[in-house]
Amino acid sequence: MRDSPLLALLVTFAPLSLASIGGGLSILSDIQHQSVDVHHWLTQAQFLDDFGISRAAPGPSSLIVTLIGYQVAGWAGAIVASIAIFLPSSVLVYGLARIWRRYRGAPWQAKIERGLAPIAAGLILAGALNVLRTAEGGWLAWAVAAGSTLLLLRHRALSPFVLLGAGAAIFAVANLV
Repeated sequence: MRDSPLLALLVTFAPLSLASIGGGLSILSDIQHQSVDVHHWLTQAQFLDDFGISRAAPGPSSLIVTLIGYQVAGWAGAIVASIAIFLPSSVLVYGLARIWRRYRGAPWQAKIERGLAPIAAGLILAGALNVLRTAEGGWLAWAVAAGSTLLLLRHRALSPFVLLGAGAAIFAVANLV
């Protein structure tokens, strides 16, 4: 696969697409592992930059894969990586939605939903922990993340943008001191 970066992007990201229960954040840890540790397409710093850009841009969090594809093989890489991350899961969801609708209200549906919820939450948590670990923000980053999590759990109506602003202000003050 070293000879074909486009094939490597396809083979790397298509299986992750099928594992993205809970959305793109649920596979963030694997995206980072494959892109930085396995294929060495990016450094940790480049991955964090791509993560920040993908989170600031409108659209799904899986857009980070498009940025990685672009860095690996230009526009062709961006297109192949995007197809690899979006097409398999889209086809799967389309097929499952048809089955789901046909058996609406069946007892097994509620059981599947209850079973997938903690898996999705765990995968998203793993991705968040991976970003915290590689961000090199030290104890302050962990404290801000823990405090934000506690505030969101306690006050569900609180806007995450308020917490993002507060976190940015905390780090700005810390860097000035």
